[in-house]
Amino acid sequence: MIRRLKTREVKVGKLGIGGDNPVRIQSMTNTDTMNTQATVEQAIRLFDAGCELVRITAPGVKEAKNLAAIKSELNQRGYHFPLIADIHFSPKAAEVAASIVEKVRINPGNYTDRNRGKINFTADEYASSLQKIRDNLMPLIKICKQHGTALRIGSNHGSLSDRIIDRYGDTPEGMSEAVMEFARICRDQDFYDIVFSMKSSNTRIMVYATRLLVKKMMDENMNYPVHLGVTEAGNGREGRIKSAVGIGALLSEGIGDTIRVSLTEDPVNEIPVARKIVDYLHQEKPAFTGDVFEQYDYPPFEYAPRKAEWGTWGKPAKTPVVIGPSGEYPDQKPDIIFDPERLNTWKVIQNCEVATLAFDGPLLVGSVASPATNDFRGCFSTLNQKQAGNPVMLSKTFDTAGEDLAVEAAIDFGPLFLDGFGDGIYITSKSGQPAESVAMAFDILQASGARITKTEYIACPSCGRTQYDIQGALKKIREATCHLTGLKIAVMGCIVNGPGEMADADYGYVGMGAGKVALYKGKMQVEKNIPESQAIDTLIDVIKESGDWIAP
Repeated sequence: MIRRLKTREVKVGKLGIGGDNPVRIQSMTNTDTMNTQATVEQAIRLFDAGCELVRITAPGVKEAKNLAAIKSELNQRGYHFPLIADIHFSPKAAEVAASIVEKVRINPGNYTDRNRGKINFTADEYASSLQKIRDNLMPLIKICKQHGTALRIGSNHGSLSDRIIDRYGDTPEGMSEAVMEFARICRDQDFYDIVFSMKSSNTRIMVYATRLLVKKMMDENMNYPVHLGVTEAGNGREGRIKSAVGIGALLSEGIGDTIRVSLTEDPVNEIPVARKIVDYLHQEKPAFTGDVFEQYDYPPFEYAPRKAEWGTWGKPAKTPVVIGPSGEYPDQKPDIIFDPERLNTWKVIQNCEVATLAFDGPLLVGSVASPATNDFRGCFSTLNQKQAGNPVMLSKTFDTAGEDLAVEAAIDFGPLFLDGFGDGIYITSKSGQPAESVAMAFDILQASGARITKTEYIACPSCGRTQYDIQGALKKIREATCHLTGLKIAVMGCIVNGPGEMADADYGYVGMGAGKVALYKGKMQVEKNIPESQAIDTLIDVIKESGDWIAP
């Protein structure tokens, strides 16, 4: 049985998050907030699909004020669901929205000084910045208390203040501390209707930052609900797998009270994926615990991969290996074709039962549990207790195919590879499509950061700030660059959070408004105001000039 961290209940309108409530599913509109009718229609489609909370961007005061018209129209049409205002850069917009909708989402960066490039903060400067945050946040807290409005404080990798980076670096530690500063201010003001989130397009950073946040809350006797999401996950199978790896890793260990799957697609497509993740992990009501970390016998707050001892068997050239059954592979081929005759050099372990292990070669460890994540973790715990360094190939046969298989396999295997456990992956499906299973195995390894075999795309789902066809642009950029193995290319909707949230991308394609695009190499803008019709060719030129282009 999966145990779940016991958090306090926060009411968002009449909807409870945390406490004994189920994991809540939410999404975000991508319409222009000033287009009331289009936003209402999309929100209704989301609610009808099973979304429980809808977030709407409010980049400025006029958009925040128009949330009243959107809410009124939804209510008149019988939709009394909670709305969330998504705020960027404008504390005043947050204050306006807090008197209208049931929840407001802010980033700590909204309330910090813009000390661009400053380093070596003195103790007095650090304390002074914290006091300014407190002063800037107080009006919003007051309005939230008056109107019963909940607050989500979401830290994003790549948008941390210079002050935080100076002390903690651009790290999971810095992300979690940025949020804890706000938690302490809210507690001092007797305001407890808050939810926290750690967002990154990098699943490992997202997971480790969230674990650190929960540990910090536990150490300071806090138990606020946690929102989960892998931001800018992309689209298609890769976006679904990436989301399932990050969200599934945390839900499987009991962390998470509400989730959003961020796909660069119609936002309605996010809802069934989110529902699959929650239903697969919570097939029965979980037991609650006050400490989700007591189950670990390895450090859950830092990446410390297990080192396998390959011995005379010989370590393969690339690990973790992908194993596949015999069959046709028109695209990605497995590293190893599973051959029963190899069983004299491998040991097959059924149901993760390694208690009687007396073998120094590779282990093919199978599980029939659904979900299997904690089953596999128990196997590694036993091997650790026995001080056994056997290479471990994780294996499972699934009853599903397509999207269901992608989500289930990502949840079962992804968290292990994300933490550095596992030397191989062997997915089989009763649907009998080995090429599909092998392709998913490679995608899971890439999503967990264990092995990179293709170009990675960091793409935001877009919102009302996006003023170009981001879905079409992503498709064209994929077609032009998918052969550049190992590069990370970001496709972002707007300049508001694009440069920050594509923190670890090699190249960035960022909307500037009115069909114009800015291009980035790393965090440096190299082109701006490029017409969308020319932007992809210019991006290719930038990649070529930087020496990262290879002929298809």
